[in-house]
Amino acid sequence: MAWDRTDARAERGEGRPERGDRAAVRGGYDGESDDHAGLVRWSERRVRRWWPPVALFVAVVGAWHLAAARSGVPTVVFPSPLDVGRALVANAHALGRDAAVTGLTAGLGLLGGTVAGVLLAFGMTQSRTFDALAHPYLVALRIAPLVAIAPMLFLWFGRGVGPRALLVTTITVFPVTVSSLGGLRAVPREYLDVARSAGAPERQLFFRIRVPAAAPSVFAGVKLAAALSVVGAVVAEFVTLSAGLGYRVFVSSTNLQTARAYAALFVLAVLGVAFYGVPAYLERRVQW
Repeated sequence: MAWDRTDARAERGEGRPERGDRAAVRGGYDGESDDHAGLVRWSERRVRRWWPPVALFVAVVGAWHLAAARSGVPTVVFPSPLDVGRALVANAHALGRDAAVTGLTAGLGLLGGTVAGVLLAFGMTQSRTFDALAHPYLVALRIAPLVAIAPMLFLWFGRGVGPRALLVTTITVFPVTVSSLGGLRAVPREYLDVARSAGAPERQLFFRIRVPAAAPSVFAGVKLAAALSVVGAVVAEFVTLSAGLGYRVFVSSTNLQTARAYAALFVLAVLGVAFYGVPAYLERRVQW
């Protein structure tokens, strides 16, 4: 009878699983545990990376609130974080629109400065004559103050987004050019000599050797230019007194709406961090 019950269970597939099936089950469990462990490690890394700046932000806001509450200074001069938060919520639509204008100006200017800077660096690397011609003017453009360049640009080209982006381009082209030029020139000559001895054309040398070697330097220049692009956009809005976060800060300060001005500065800071974060993220993701 025992043998009959065993045979019946075997026919119905209720016996012990085969060795391969048990291994598959264990493999499935191991895969799920590996995924869970990877997610836990990823979360821990993010927490370790972000908790110091978040903790510092909370501490600064807390100290600011205590100072505003106990100093007795009028709100119009020294608003508290709660006042700034209320102004941020009450003017969210207007601040969002101004942030879009400033972001567009800064983005177009950064794009123009990046393209122009990389092209200038490539030309200066390939030709000593072009390097000797372009370098002094590039330095002079960087030394010239923005408040001196901006009125002339707006007088010639108007006060729209294009002229403001052109002003941002004049600011961002210098760091991109200098960083890219240093990266392109830092390629070990042995790499180039080996590639030339193998018959590689100059175009292949540029895209297969120079560009990958110079990529970290190019991204370093773009990150610096990204931060400067927001500054340039604000300066342009100060001069033209047109829409944008810079214009919002100027008007709010003039009308003694200090909390609104602080709210615009907060949005401006977030925008600047976002502009810096985009090339930093791309630098980590791009594989050369």
